[in-house]
Amino acid sequence: MKLMWQQAPENTLESLRHGIQSNDGIEFDVRMTRDGELIIHHDPEVSVPIQQLPHAYSWVENHTLDELTSLGFLSFRSMLEDTQLQTEWRDKGKMGCVEFKRPHPRALYGGGFFGKKQHISHVAMMMEQTELLLKEFEIPSENTVYYSFHTGMESSVQSSGAGRPWAALAPYVPPFGNHHTKRMRGMTQFFTTSIARLIESNRRAGASMTPCAIEYFTPPMSRIPLGYAGGLYGAKAERLSSRQRGFPIYVWPTPLDLEHDVLAAGLTGLTDCSDPEASWLPSGHLRWTHPATRPLDAIQQQTLMNATHENHKEILHQLRCETTPWSECDLQRRNELVEMWRKKWKWEESTSSILERSKDATPPWEAIRLIGHRGSGKTSRPVFK
Repeated sequence: MKLMWQQAPENTLESLRHGIQSNDGIEFDVRMTRDGELIIHHDPEVSVPIQQLPHAYSWVENHTLDELTSLGFLSFRSMLEDTQLQTEWRDKGKMGCVEFKRPHPRALYGGGFFGKKQHISHVAMMMEQTELLLKEFEIPSENTVYYSFHTGMESSVQSSGAGRPWAALAPYVPPFGNHHTKRMRGMTQFFTTSIARLIESNRRAGASMTPCAIEYFTPPMSRIPLGYAGGLYGAKAERLSSRQRGFPIYVWPTPLDLEHDVLAAGLTGLTDCSDPEASWLPSGHLRWTHPATRPLDAIQQQTLMNATHENHKEILHQLRCETTPWSECDLQRRNELVEMWRKKWKWEESTSSILERSKDATPPWEAIRLIGHRGSGKTSRPVFK
């Protein structure tokens, strides 16, 4: 009897390992501990029942690495030491999206509600440590992007000397407040910043991509920002590609019912579903979770589109058997794939220059991807019960 897949808690080694194997990469959250180490953890408060906390402080940053790992949380170093994960990230061209989390203003390193210099310094310190670890484990720069809900991201990058791709998450969500107040703060930026303005502001700042909320592309919310409205279909999707010109947009979260449309519009999706049995999408399409690292040519794309619910598992098996990973593609196939992508999504660089920049096993920076959010997807609270 076949056992049903059980999703591991978010940001754990099991979740990250499964997520990076099942998709084109993973996104995960990094915080700094009281003793200056890096821990993989999303929430500002330690995500365990309060009675399990080792002392009165609930903020992650007020705990040592040993205290947090004893509760089940994963250190960044331990994550990188995993040979399975290393191989996917370093050798197979998978993407690692590193989200730096600012502490609550009252936590250690928090800097208070108006301590912008401290906020910039803290994120820069995390970047510096991350750079050292990624270099130690030989993770390629082109397989990594740094981002954060941090208005001083550009300053933090400059202060740290980090040489990897980076961007600021939008709309900005502060590291304090409840769900409703955070959304209200985020709506202010959302209302005043169209997707076109977001793309151009990231370009001007020297960022390498634009990570943004799904609401920028789905009505009625997509009609709220002042200025150009983005979209996933028809003329709006065409105009969006013309604005991007190959500049990547990472969309969070990407629900299953919109996954096909997000990828078809030339956008990268962050998914909360890495269930191996989720092979048929609610939109009526066969699911392909490796658009960058196991790319389909035009004929294979048509085979994918023609699949029916009745035959989709056979088609999926066929495509998995016949599709060559990007890391194993010869120059001719890479050239054909990039040329197809360029025409479809209006990339501005020539095929030859894109391929010159694409190193070894890593797909082009412009390529659309499906990324596992917090590994294999967000899970319930507390993370460890």
